[in-house]
Amino acid sequence: MRVIICDDQATVRDGLRLMLGLEPDIEVVGAAQNGADAVELAAKTVPDVVLMDLQMPVLNGIEATRQITRRFPNTRVLVLTTYDADEWVFDAIRAGAVGYLLKDTTREDLVAAVRGTSAGKTYIDPTVAGKLLQQFARGNAPAVASMLADQLSERELEVLRLLARGLSNPDIANALHLSEGTVRNYVSGLFTKLGVADRTQAAVLALRHGLA
Repeated sequence: MRVIICDDQATVRDGLRLMLGLEPDIEVVGAAQNGADAVELAAKTVPDVVLMDLQMPVLNGIEATRQITRRFPNTRVLVLTTYDADEWVFDAIRAGAVGYLLKDTTREDLVAAVRGTSAGKTYIDPTVAGKLLQQFARGNAPAVASMLADQLSERELEVLRLLARGLSNPDIANALHLSEGTVRNYVSGLFTKLGVADRTQAAVLALRHGLA
């Protein structure tokens, strides 16, 4: 998969290029130091994924994301930034970003996110996911629910649906022909991906917003 890195800090660009360059299935086809350069570079290389910082000179990452996704619909933008403030998160998503990660993301998670983004999945940092969930109460439920649901596998959605019906872990394990340990792992993973603290919050989220 072909990737562009966009960040105004040279050390970050170099580090990401080195990190992703170690992966045999990822080719870094260019690096940009601001949003305007990223748009120009995308036009020349037509990448699969753009790793996009947000606060940059000349043209910020929000507007660059908007231009790239409008001009190159097959290119997917994955935000990688230090900013988790609400306005940055929602503006990036509205501009067309399909994922939002913070720069303290582990190397393994970042590489997985790049691969998944190229394959059509959505990746949201758990800290950011919690902020998105708060938007359900503000009238943004359909778009946010869609983004969060994109993070779940079919099996995770099955577990969530049964959890929302009030089934216990042993009951879910019996219904899906899984071990209780496997179900516990799925439930724990759901809490992280959905940004919730317990089964009740997960069930309320699923029932209220059509995830179950």
